[in-house]
Amino acid sequence: MEGWQKIYSTDMPFRAEIVRFRLERQKYNPVLLNKKDSSYLFGNYEVYVACEHVLKAIKIISDELWFE
Repeated sequence: MEGWQKIYSTDMPFRAEIVRFRLERQKYNPVLLNKKDSSYLFGNYEVYVACEHVLKAIKIISDELWFE
């Protein structure tokens, strides 16, 4: 995916959806990729944004979203 950068990765789909939704509300047009293997259940869900939005998106994730 040229021009896009991964900014978040998790093995929990609901967390990836929360991150995607929050960035979508800021008009960053995030892309969520499911890289989880359905047979063996390993892999992650990854959120990508365009390179020009990387720093702002990471700041939103670190400042506004936290998962414990």
